[in-house]
Amino acid sequence: MRKSAGVCAGLFVLLSGGAALAQATDMGPPPVLVIQREFLKPGKAGMVHEKSESAFVAAMKGAKWPTPYLAMTSMSGRSRALFMFGFPSFEAWEKDNHAMEKNAGLSAAIDRATQADGELLTEFNQSVFTYDAEYSLRTHDVVHDRYFEISQYHIKPGHRAEWIELMKMYKDGYGKAGTPLANWATYESYYGEDNGGLYLAISAMKTLAEDDQTMGDGKKFSDAVGESGMKKVRELTAACIESVQTNLFEFSPKMSYASDDWIKADPFWKPKAPAAAKPTAPAAQ
Repeated sequence: MRKSAGVCAGLFVLLSGGAALAQATDMGPPPVLVIQREFLKPGKAGMVHEKSESAFVAAMKGAKWPTPYLAMTSMSGRSRALFMFGFPSFEAWEKDNHAMEKNAGLSAAIDRATQADGELLTEFNQSVFTYDAEYSLRTHDVVHDRYFEISQYHIKPGHRAEWIELMKMYKDGYGKAGTPLANWATYESYYGEDNGGLYLAISAMKTLAEDDQTMGDGKKFSDAVGESGMKKVRELTAACIESVQTNLFEFSPKMSYASDDWIKADPFWKPKAPAAAKPTAPAAQ
């Protein structure tokens, strides 16, 4: 893992966000998703942060590390970057952390990069989520996508049963509503800040034009479940949801450590190096 407990104990605070999403292309959403969030100082986003993050990518490439990760930057809310790591199990996550601890060269490179990157940040945190396939819809390989829309739901204590019923209604309703672009992977917080009753719904988009095309999906859902169904949806929502927030993130190939499979599938994941400046002819005397 990029900033593991063994390498950066001072920064290890259990937190994806946000896919195998960062694993091999045929795996689908990973059972265990580790999300690291970096909140940036004003003026430290964009190319400044990309340059800092390139040190992590270079270290991973140099070590030929087997665990890729997906990076993205915020297009709404506080200025931040998310780094998502997908694992098939908690045991696999543990093995990745321990293997990195034993790699002295990689550990030292990550330590140096972490110290430099920390100068750009106001906050760092990490959370761990588990995938719930039963309440996810049309999940797919995201190698050709460019955005994540991430909705975060805080559920009222003692109201998980209503939330489960509500998730089932949404999955069934959108499955029948004729809304082909509707998709989401549902994750439940396992470790991290405010993790009790915290859920994520992560939706992938190829372009923001999909936002325009799905504006009428809410009505299609309403028509699919009917008047009585919508009454039930409203009752369940009022009963179980304490708060909800949705934000948009754009994938960053320059800050991601993409797998060879992803790069082969889509050259987007191998950003071109900046062109060298052309020599300037000496001024005439």
